[in-house]
Amino acid sequence: MIPEVMAVRATLISRLTRWRLNLYGPYLGAGIRVEHISPDFLAVDVVMRLRPWNRNAVGTHFGGSLYSMVDPFYMLMLMRALGPDYLVWDQAAQIDFLRPGRGRVRAAFRLDADQLRQLRDAAASGRAVRPEYVVEVLDEAGEVVARARKTLYVRLKPARRPPAAAEISAPDHSL
Repeated sequence: MIPEVMAVRATLISRLTRWRLNLYGPYLGAGIRVEHISPDFLAVDVVMRLRPWNRNAVGTHFGGSLYSMVDPFYMLMLMRALGPDYLVWDQAAQIDFLRPGRGRVRAAFRLDADQLRQLRDAAASGRAVRPEYVVEVLDEAGEVVARARKTLYVRLKPARRPPAAAEISAPDHSL
């Protein structure tokens, strides 16, 4: 494909993805908004304003909404950036609430080409790779409100794995 056409296509896909996420019911209800997705899916910016419907009993951001705003993004970014030859799942998560969230909070998700190369290299054997990413939710003053750790599962799809890896992951029918 022509590079200019590919760039326009990537931009349209990132904009459509942002639009769809912003219309996703749970995000609408929680007041979560995706402000930016880069065309290469290596950068995503998400914000949430404090509203009556996402306020907890003490008037700050509900913890479930804070987690929702960071939940799917590293998985979505890796799915798109690595391409269709890879399985990518969220495997585990942990969130620490460090201070009350008031007003507008934001989270910035970033990956780089070197991280993608390392993941591809590690997954080339056909074995699963479990990268861990940390994202911070910041308030308007730049103070950390919450810190989430996401563990993902990345592996080549069965048809793309080397033969030895296919044998390792094949079910044992003799049992």
